[in-house]
Amino acid sequence: MCRMEQISKRLMNWASILEPATRAQAEKTAALPFIHPHLALMPDAHLGKGATVGSVIPTLGAIIPAAVGVDIGCGMAAVRTQYHRDDLRKPLAKLREAIEAAVPLSAGQYNTSLTDTAAARVQRLTALAEKAGFDPRRYAGNWELQLGTLGSGNHFIEVTVDQHGYVWLFLHSGSRGVGNKIATHHIKVAQEAMKRWWISLPDPDLAYLAEGTDEFWTYIRELRWAQEFALQNRDEMMDRVVDCFAAFHGPVQEQERVQCHHNYTTRETHFGKEVWLSRKGAINADKGVRGLIPGSMGDASYVVVGKGNPLALNTAPHGAGRNYSRSAARKKFTREELRKAMVGIEYRDTDAFIDEIPQAYKPIDQVMADAADLVEITHTLRQIVNVKGD
Repeated sequence: MCRMEQISKRLMNWASILEPATRAQAEKTAALPFIHPHLALMPDAHLGKGATVGSVIPTLGAIIPAAVGVDIGCGMAAVRTQYHRDDLRKPLAKLREAIEAAVPLSAGQYNTSLTDTAAARVQRLTALAEKAGFDPRRYAGNWELQLGTLGSGNHFIEVTVDQHGYVWLFLHSGSRGVGNKIATHHIKVAQEAMKRWWISLPDPDLAYLAEGTDEFWTYIRELRWAQEFALQNRDEMMDRVVDCFAAFHGPVQEQERVQCHHNYTTRETHFGKEVWLSRKGAINADKGVRGLIPGSMGDASYVVVGKGNPLALNTAPHGAGRNYSRSAARKKFTREELRKAMVGIEYRDTDAFIDEIPQAYKPIDQVMADAADLVEITHTLRQIVNVKGD
């Protein structure tokens, strides 16, 4: 188990595996004058754009758009079914193919029309955007068709089995292209503000918006909309996955559904002050709050309950965290090594997933050991079907 390391008065660390460059990046962010009371590094911390992935950044009177990241609201969803693994029908390839047909995969792949459930969600999101005072078409003319789509990279849909043999449906995705464009726009707005105010920063991606300005509140309104889009996106995909599973195995009686963001900003009170808390690659772990922590492709994932650790700002890791960049992983690992790592799991066998091989990530067992003071594990999930976009 990792003991919390106090790197400085304003930087606490729970990662036993922490690269020097990641530490240095976090130290730069922690030194900003509006951090309160300190920045917390999670066990899966690794280099990110501007701010470290796997960090919790509480701010007073300012917000850093890049500290949320470009996949606003990215997170997890899981459904526990009433089925046991002994109830599953083979071959599982048919189920994988059905899910791949029901949910558009990969970057730039969207719906051609809306299901009834997606149309209802789009209607609610349209009303929220009107209330927020903006038109999402400014960022993506087809944003409605993006709802219910997965994306690529480390986004996935899985059929998993817990330690008792019960089947869970599990997925990871965010706010898709519309969220990316909202984030990218506001990062540029913040950088332009730094130039206007003659503010020099150790990294231009640490550019911030000052509370009280029009730019600040515009970002907050659009950020909150994108976070809701991401949540609705996951629910729409999960509904489709449940339907696919039911077509093969019979009606699904949801025993529980868990949802959590891991790239987002919210208002919370810590150490006596209300702050803007940005979790970039981290989940809410307030005492008693349910959360989801995925391992890498081919590895275990976890359903957890938060312990409400105040020094960690009531936060826990969001996954395994990369050890190798995507380009470095492609150079180091082979398709044959990926096949060995995925033995016993139904997946689409392609070179496209080499950079997602488990060895490209930190060992999830070590991450969870480091998180022992942050969360309690309630279910350990092992995947039997994996769906990803190229």
